[in-house]
Amino acid sequence: MGVLTPLRRLSDNVNQVAIVVCVGCVLTMLGISFTAFVYKLMTGSTLSWTYSLARLFLPWIGFLSMTISLRYGEHVAMTLLVRSLPRVMVQVAAGLCLAVIGLFALMLTWYGWGYFTSATQVYMVSDQIRIPSKFTAIVVPISGVMMLLHLVHGFALLEHFLDERDMIGELIDSADGEHRS
Repeated sequence: MGVLTPLRRLSDNVNQVAIVVCVGCVLTMLGISFTAFVYKLMTGSTLSWTYSLARLFLPWIGFLSMTISLRYGEHVAMTLLVRSLPRVMVQVAAGLCLAVIGLFALMLTWYGWGYFTSATQVYMVSDQIRIPSKFTAIVVPISGVMMLLHLVHGFALLEHFLDERDMIGELIDSADGEHRS
């Protein structure tokens, strides 16, 4: 367990950085859009590059927010199915869920790295603004590595999943204890 504690701390720190980067991307997009709006008010004409530049931040927001939601246990879960399983099967399902998340993260990392290295296009935002597609492609393997790092938290990623099961089990047990005559 000596290795897990620093890795969990690193996972938490990486998650905080991801939150800051996501907020920065959203603020940058809003700043670009606001600039276009003010420019339109002042001159009556539009800046052709603002929309193209702003949308380059969407992959960063999407992929990084995916890792953030995983870290806080806000991912897709089949609660209804899990509610019908015995406790042992809930733990097996939770283990399988972590394995599937790990496989997905490995695939994001592996195929995302290939996607990044083969990204050779240049986004022509305007005549003066050219952004390599590697800017958006790198977020794919980064998010895969972040998801793999978050897996060091193990079942804590599914804590709401297991706690809800405990609560439901207690409610069922208390209802079974009542006998009507």
